[in-house]
Amino acid sequence: MESTLNTTTLKNIIFDLGDVIIPIDLTAPIRNFAMLANLPEDEVRDLWMQHDIVGQYETGLIDDEAFRSHVRQLVKTRNDAPDGWADEVIDTAWNTILLDLPVERLERVKELTTKYRVFLLSNTSPIHIRRVNDVLKGMNQPTLEEIFEKVYYSYAVQMMKPSPEIYQHVLADAGLIAGETAFLDDNAANIKAAAGLGIQAIHVQPPLTILDHLKDV
Repeated sequence: MESTLNTTTLKNIIFDLGDVIIPIDLTAPIRNFAMLANLPEDEVRDLWMQHDIVGQYETGLIDDEAFRSHVRQLVKTRNDAPDGWADEVIDTAWNTILLDLPVERLERVKELTTKYRVFLLSNTSPIHIRRVNDVLKGMNQPTLEEIFEKVYYSYAVQMMKPSPEIYQHVLADAGLIAGETAFLDDNAANIKAAAGLGIQAIHVQPPLTILDHLKDV
């Protein structure tokens, strides 16, 4: 896996979203659904994994309504609401994965768009993307779709990292050459898959951020 960029050939940069641009807490939604349902966190986590709700949702196999329905069915709520949790309750708990967005990272990405073709590639869901864009608007910032030349969401292309096919799709769709393209992600498996295709893959891990990795480009 690459640790530095070959800036002489660099023309394109692909960013992951979670823990690269916006910090996330992967454990928060399960913790919050468990509290809402008055169930042990381990039990909710096991149900989540057993039924692969996230995988189905983030590859577009189920839509928002079906996702919420699955949550209601799997995590049987112990309250008096006849139809279980309201949509807003589920969405709010699901969005607790998203932490405060560091504006300096966003500004750096915007600067890079003046020199490079810049893209977003994220394993994500529609509820999360709507929330991120709402946060951006509240910060008087452009939406993700306005910042990047093109965004590639797993639920829209119906593929997920680290499948090689999703990287090949982005390269082909955007007309990119792998060796001229950098990809920044926090997940080692995603980085390994991208590097296997000849992409300049940078593993973003604390305490370093994209501000450190991209300071000289």
